[in-house]
Amino acid sequence: MKTAGSPAFTPQPRQDIADRQGLARDAARDLLAVAALVLLMALTMASAAGLGWDFAAKALLVFAFGACLVWRALGTHPHARFGPANRVTLARLGAMALMAALVGEAFPRTPLAAVPTAAWWLVVAATLTALLDAVDGALARRSGLASAFGARFDMETDAAFTLVLCALVVQAGQAGPWILASGLMRYAFVAAALVWPWLNGPLQPSKRRQTVCVVQITTLIVCLGPIVPPALASALAAVSLALLTLSFAIDVRTLARQRPTPPET
Repeated sequence: MKTAGSPAFTPQPRQDIADRQGLARDAARDLLAVAALVLLMALTMASAAGLGWDFAAKALLVFAFGACLVWRALGTHPHARFGPANRVTLARLGAMALMAALVGEAFPRTPLAAVPTAAWWLVVAATLTALLDAVDGALARRSGLASAFGARFDMETDAAFTLVLCALVVQAGQAGPWILASGLMRYAFVAAALVWPWLNGPLQPSKRRQTVCVVQITTLIVCLGPIVPPALASALAAVSLALLTLSFAIDVRTLARQRPTPPET
């Protein structure tokens, strides 16, 4: 039986409660602001490009799903403010949702050269979204609000962005469905960790991992360029997939070597 003196009944300091409430208000305001911006941009794009009003609904649903995951993880945020770095990542999540809503639409389609203006706009939007990835980390360090929450938020946004770019490359006819492996590899790794828990082991920060991520996203954006022929796009995508596979293989080998040895009986 628990008593009033047990840890379960230890009251939280008032300042800590106030900080958590302030963080929740801060995050809720930012989530709602970006959701409104995503809806406005989606409606504008649907009207200008004739994409259909379901495009706006898809964009908002994708963002809402990501926002729910962010809200659920907010308890692991160690600071009293959501922070400028997480706002930048949130903006990237919104941009990703808008691009994800293009999956299944009339654009992008093959051949991309038939709609060069729209294709270049997509390349520009994807490039700006990718460049923002270099901003949030620097902001977090400069503001003193770096955290494991922010790093995970950034990583998962990158993973979702990669998968969306893969789907758009396939939809544009620039590469076959095999390129989806690049976007699904992260999620396959997470699923495998449910079977082999040692895959959840810690990994040291790696320049190699960061470089491969940048190469992967850059290559996929290049593949969406209307001046890039499908044969070249497929070759570039294959090379980047090979690099990503090698990077994951190195991490898996590292985790396998450091997994605890079961005790002898």
